Amino acid sequence: MNKGIVKYFNDTKGYGFIKEDASNAEYFVHVTALAEPVKQNDAVSFELADGRKGPMAINVKKA
Repeated sequence: MNKGIVKYFNDTKGYGFIKEDASNAEYFVHVTALAEPVKQNDAVSFELADGRKGPMAINVKKA
C-alpha cells in the first residue's frame, strides 16, 4: 500500500488528486476508487492501477 495526502478532491465532479509521500508523485483518483469519503488534506493509503491517462489511485482509504 502506498501512502499520501489528498491534495485536491471535488465532490461535485467526483475526482481529485493524491500526492504520494515517498515520491511526491501525484495520482488521479475517481470517486469510484474510494473505499470511504475523503477530503482535501486527508492522509490516505492506496494502490496504483493503470488508468486511461497513466497510473491512478484505487482502493483509497483514510490512513
